[in-house]
Amino acid sequence: MMAFIRPRLRKPLGIALAGTVFAAAWALRGDHAWWLSVAMEVTVLVSAVTTYVRAGEDNDEGALAGSRADERQKLLSLRSRALGWNFAMVAAFIGITTGVAVKATWWWPFLVIFAVGGFGYLLGLSNYGVGEEDPAEVAGPRHPARSPAS
Repeated sequence: MMAFIRPRLRKPLGIALAGTVFAAAWALRGDHAWWLSVAMEVTVLVSAVTTYVRAGEDNDEGALAGSRADERQKLLSLRSRALGWNFAMVAAFIGITTGVAVKATWWWPFLVIFAVGGFGYLLGLSNYGVGEEDPAEVAGPRHPARSPAS
């Protein structure tokens, strides 16, 4: 599906879609603050247009907004996501531990976050092949090494 969407449009469309879904959820919620969904949608659309304009620029920010990052920028993004995951897992663990220690009933959402993060980590390990052996190493050498002649 991503092949049908031009790289410059990918992030702005993602921002617009996610923001619109959240604004619609807020509007469906009803209550006396339903009008905030209109402000949210305006903010989301301004952000999407700004990202689209920024994606057309020829600099580092434009490359990131336009989904054409180089290896250095992708590595920085990967490290930032890993740090965010580490913080989320530590916070979830602290929440579980605190909730269990005070015999509260609110510990289970932290457990869900912790379990989903752990599952995602294990899924990443299995998908990206940590511990896989090179097929050439598994098969062994084609020709046995000669033993030194006596």
